[in-house]
Amino acid sequence: MSTETLDIPQRVPKPKWLRVKLPTGKKYTALRGLVDKYDLHTICTSGSCPNMGECWTEGTATFMILGNVCTRSCGFCGVKTGRPETVDWDEPEKVARSIKLMEIKHAVVTSVDRDDLKDMGSIIWAETVKAIRRMNPETTLETLIPDFQGVTRNIDRIIAVKPEVVSHNMETVKRLTREVRIQAKYERSLEVLRYLKAQGIERTKSGIMLGLGETEEEVLQTMQDLRNVDLDIVTIGQYLQPSKKHLPVKEFITPEQFKKYETIGLEMGFRHVESGALVRSSYKAQKHLT
Repeated sequence: MSTETLDIPQRVPKPKWLRVKLPTGKKYTALRGLVDKYDLHTICTSGSCPNMGECWTEGTATFMILGNVCTRSCGFCGVKTGRPETVDWDEPEKVARSIKLMEIKHAVVTSVDRDDLKDMGSIIWAETVKAIRRMNPETTLETLIPDFQGVTRNIDRIIAVKPEVVSHNMETVKRLTREVRIQAKYERSLEVLRYLKAQGIERTKSGIMLGLGETEEEVLQTMQDLRNVDLDIVTIGQYLQPSKKHLPVKEFITPEQFKKYETIGLEMGFRHVESGALVRSSYKAQKHLT
């Protein structure tokens, strides 16, 4: 059979602006040595983040709690899906110790979804923040939380420990939410962000990925929806396919288009807009404290 008759999807080649320099420098080398020596778990290393060297040099790192198996099966995410392991109640102290060893000035903490737990992991979340505060009183914190299925008593545990920034990612536009975030709901995520702000969180934050087939109009509507819940900080980055099993990249967004979204976002009234191909949720996170 001729290949001309086959419907073979073509991979979109990566453009030149997605090329990343390998992280270097004394600070990065020293931190990488600590991570390897003490088997410290950071999303920076396990996720091969393109901004790792830059963030570590500035004293910022991201840590994932509640294991590395998620109860959800999002079409964009490289984290394993399945039945998670038993909760490690020593984890808060381990994370706090890692932050101390690495001399992190601003820590971002995130987690898998734990829909298998009655509290959806919110107790460990709160205990982790408390442990970090005890061991690293000068370190500022961002918590990148799941939606906790919108249950306010779980969200309240995060609010009670007062992180400097609380983030929850929308990930994509409304039309694509069911495909991209299979067990999540667009309106529920907006309500989580609205509730956080209404309950006194000073800086709320969210992130979206582009290149999944969304239109400019849909991106702008998502940004407006986020401003309508008084969101302070938004990050906008390029989606990159983790493996062949995940959703394909439909488009690589140009630097000019990312700049356009940044300009419009600032005009909308966001405190900070991080918009670029290599931007990830915690990119320049320490800057978002101002």
